[in-house]
Amino acid sequence: MFEMKKEYYTGIQQIDEEHKELFRIAQSAYDIFKDEFIPDKFDHIVSIINELKDYAEYHFANEEAYMKKIGYKKLFSQIIDHEQFMEKVNSIDFDHADKQQTEMLLDILTFVGDWLTEHILVKDKLISKNE
Repeated sequence: MFEMKKEYYTGIQQIDEEHKELFRIAQSAYDIFKDEFIPDKFDHIVSIINELKDYAEYHFANEEAYMKKIGYKKLFSQIIDHEQFMEKVNSIDFDHADKQQTEMLLDILTFVGDWLTEHILVKDKLISKNE
């Protein structure tokens, strides 16, 4: 369901490779969501959220460093988007996740899926046009 499709490629190898990893993390959340043989998914949810936080921080730092290096004019709006993403991920209520696991996974999948596709197609694709 979550895959790095052709239209998501920016043409910047490092950014594209890191986007692939973000899609892989989203796919692992989807796999957990669909796995009916895991009745209690709380530990998996926590693990996925922590992996998403760590990798997103890593990716955003790399992407912002690249944009600084090339003098990207829309860097500030990218930083704002990245901060909003991290605020959303950091605000996840793990008590709620434990009680409403299916709902929490759906929220994560919707948020990450929408954010990745929207952010990459609308914002990140423009980075390569700056060069």
